[in-house]
Amino acid sequence: MSEDVYTGGCRCGAVRYEITGAVRCPCFCHCASCRRAAGATPVAWGTFARLALRITHGTLSEYRSSPQVWRGFCVRCGGSLTYRHEARAAEIDVTLATLDDPALIAPRMHVWVAERLPWVSIADGLPQHSAGPPST
Repeated sequence: MSEDVYTGGCRCGAVRYEITGAVRCPCFCHCASCRRAAGATPVAWGTFARLALRITHGTLSEYRSSPQVWRGFCVRCGGSLTYRHEARAAEIDVTLATLDDPALIAPRMHVWVAERLPWVSIADGLPQHSAGPPST
């Protein structure tokens, strides 16, 4: 049985990645931190095993956006690519819109809905969680 393999990268192409394996918790995040980091609301994320992510071209730059969080981006175009939290050291979240074929992984829930902007309407019927995703 073969594993799923996804490829993607930033807007300008300076950073390319490949990620292998199953996605966990594909979601729309409405938190203020993601909103500011990506300049969008909501931001679609998919969680993968951290070791499954391989940068195939360029260098993923990172900055600490809060005490336990590192966000990965392209230093050339500023494209938001990854999120990793020290409490989940074995995992990394990838922005689903940066996949070469973003239609392959659809979000299955909304998280941090308590922080959504008042002009954002959620009418897709997906589960909504006031804070983060439920533990699995």
